[in-house]
Amino acid sequence: MAWIYLFIAALFEVGWAISLKYAQGFTKFGSSVATITFYILSLTFLSKALRTLPVGTAYTIWTGIGAVGTVVLSIILFQEPFEARRLTCIGFIVTGVIGLRLVSPH
Repeated sequence: MAWIYLFIAALFEVGWAISLKYAQGFTKFGSSVATITFYILSLTFLSKALRTLPVGTAYTIWTGIGAVGTVVLSIILFQEPFEARRLTCIGFIVTGVIGLRLVSPH
């Protein structure tokens, strides 16, 4: 169950990062509320995952999934560059996340 909590936490991390862009420095009320809500949910699910997962592994996977998800959505939503060098770097993050998951004792 901890891995599911961690994945949900990472999805909420993507949500708060993208909402933060829309909040425009917390000047847009709805997006600001969404940012804070997603942030709280992300930390809540991360804390549930940390009950059994090692903190180094869980935190790294949480930020890795969050980073990759945020980059992908930023390309789709904000027309950020979609180029081979960026995709290569994303691939390294994905490889690290998968590797940590595979070597984790839990």
